[in-house]
Amino acid sequence: MSSSQLHPPIFFLLLLLIAAAASSLLFLAPTRCHGRPDPTPTPTPTPWPHQFHAALFMNNSGGALQLVDLWYDWPNGRNLNAIRDQLSPSVLHDVEWDNGTSFFYTPGGAGGGGSCRTLHFEVGILRPDWLEGASYLGRRRVDGFLCDGWEKVDFIWYYEDVATKRPVYWAFFNGMKAHVMTFEVGAALEDAEWQAPAYCFGEKGGEDPAKLAAASGDSGGYPVNGLGTLRRSMSLRSLRT
Repeated sequence: MSSSQLHPPIFFLLLLLIAAAASSLLFLAPTRCHGRPDPTPTPTPTPWPHQFHAALFMNNSGGALQLVDLWYDWPNGRNLNAIRDQLSPSVLHDVEWDNGTSFFYTPGGAGGGGSCRTLHFEVGILRPDWLEGASYLGRRRVDGFLCDGWEKVDFIWYYEDVATKRPVYWAFFNGMKAHVMTFEVGAALEDAEWQAPAYCFGEKGGEDPAKLAAASGDSGGYPVNGLGTLRRSMSLRSLRT
């Protein structure tokens, strides 16, 4: 099992360019009066659907591989990452709530044995328009798809398919790369799957850093430096720009 540490990439950000959009329209009006064609507008990233499921193949900067099931549920203020390291028997669950609470846990069997860690952040989950204000990088082929690409606060490089507007590939400042294998718009996880186990609330069990590290393939403690923390870090950095 890899001992490579998963550094912070979502795991979130700026709003409202209405004034800029209005200025653009005013700028284009004289051009139409002279009979010239409007210039091609710069592509902007497609906001995330309010609910979706994505299967991600992650390649960390140290070469460790992971499969991540990402469930995004903006209407209910929650986001879940189910993370499995290569050849690992365990799945680490990262359940994030919009009130800033996150639960990182490994499910226990009938005899118990699960581990959990609870963290609290200043901000909640990523907004659907978290890429607003990103810098356009142009078009290139990524993973076999013709993509538009954007860069956000020197933190993430994000590519989406030109034809379908689905995300294809994300690269983070620390070398972590995410390849989007499936993207199901409107897919929703049942409410029961979002409930953290009882031992996250002090009932029979609790934090076990060794088990959490083993589940994440990380001897340094993934719960502190994982995908969810990354997204919140992105939110805080974007709010400062």
